[in-house]
Amino acid sequence: MWYATRDRRVRKRDLRKLWIVRINAAARINGMSYSKLIHGMKTTGITLNRKMLADLAVREPKAFAEVVQKTKGA
Repeated sequence: MWYATRDRRVRKRDLRKLWIVRINAAARINGMSYSKLIHGMKTTGITLNRKMLADLAVREPKAFAEVVQKTKGA
């Protein structure tokens, strides 16, 4: 049971890493780095968490490109 408790935390950590990698790859395809994208989203007031951003990057690349375009001006 000790491993199950520990690995639930590790799983959350691993998923966050995966989401960040996916967002970074999609952001670079659209001409922006991950850190600039996150900063631009905060300054423009776009509130999407990393899980949803990664899902957009994989399933809806056009919608993700729209988010990137809105943050480029910031």
